[in-house]
Amino acid sequence: MVVVMMSQYMIQVITLMMVGHLSPLYLSSTALAVSLAAVTGFSLLLGMAGALETISGQSYGAQQYKKLGTQTYTAIFSLTLFSIPLCVLWIYMGDILVFIGQDPAISREAGKFMTYLVPTLVCYAVYEPLVRYFQSQSLVMPMFVSSCCTVFLHIPLCWALVYKSGLNNLGGAIAMGISNWLNATLLALYMMFSPSCAATRSPISVEMFHGIGEFFRFAIPSAAMVCLEWWSFELLILLSGLLPNPELETSVLSVCVTTVSALFAIPYRIAAAASTRIANELGAGNPQTARIAACGVVAMGVANGLIVSSVLFTTRRFFGYCFSNEKQVVDYVTNIAPLVCVNIISDSMQAVLSGVVEGVAGNI
Repeated sequence: MVVVMMSQYMIQVITLMMVGHLSPLYLSSTALAVSLAAVTGFSLLLGMAGALETISGQSYGAQQYKKLGTQTYTAIFSLTLFSIPLCVLWIYMGDILVFIGQDPAISREAGKFMTYLVPTLVCYAVYEPLVRYFQSQSLVMPMFVSSCCTVFLHIPLCWALVYKSGLNNLGGAIAMGISNWLNATLLALYMMFSPSCAATRSPISVEMFHGIGEFFRFAIPSAAMVCLEWWSFELLILLSGLLPNPELETSVLSVCVTTVSALFAIPYRIAAAASTRIANELGAGNPQTARIAACGVVAMGVANGLIVSSVLFTTRRFFGYCFSNEKQVVDYVTNIAPLVCVNIISDSMQAVLSGVVEGVAGNI
């Protein structure tokens, strides 16, 4: 599961790396666009889909297999509807940024990038429930294969669209959309035709509308937990655009925030897997096993935070070159790296504890 989530973030990281070597303007505007996309779209859909970790995990643990498929359809329908007003917001984001005082050049480029990211937002409404569908059944291999294939294909695709098509940074947005939809399509095809999903695969019917209320009852607090964590550092990039040198400040913070976001995928997916395991055990009536799983995931969260922060601190002097050739940007990143390491440790603990809470939510 860690590889699955890391691969999803790597699509954004790879895109930012390639666009960042075009110019500081493209790096800062693309970073601002990706951060705003995370705050106003990706985090909401990902967090709301987390409701399935509770309701689907417990349905599977109670051997109500057909209910799992119906709950997945309910989530896809609900999130797709929820994404429609967000798409409209993204289309006008460039004008909104100028209105709130952001640098006009950066705002225009960020607005265009977010417009081209709209297909990716809709994809999240389909992809995230599918991930929870497989996760609830512990079917990790299909997600692992589709995610790895998507990342490997995204590298040449993004390179071609950014450097060879004349689209520049907009090519990165198009590449993100194509790669994410490829990933979602592969998972949907596996769900439809694989014998492994026969027990939980249910026909699309009006029954999926009956669960919308239950889905949102868990989706709203689940999204709140994710968004409070995610928004706290993504909004830093937006605020950096108000500083005296917005290109430099936004570029530096984008490198740090992108690194934190990518590394946050590790404890988040550990927590997601633990949430599913805890929900399954509670649904099957095994509270003691669920308690052992909760203790284990907390220990893993501590270990992850210490190991990852140590590696990042050791490589702090040169990892900035992955995103930019500008020495001033890299030097600033080196100075901020110790604070990033502290953030990673706290993020790791917060993620795994949230996963434990989500796992037991349906039994409170």
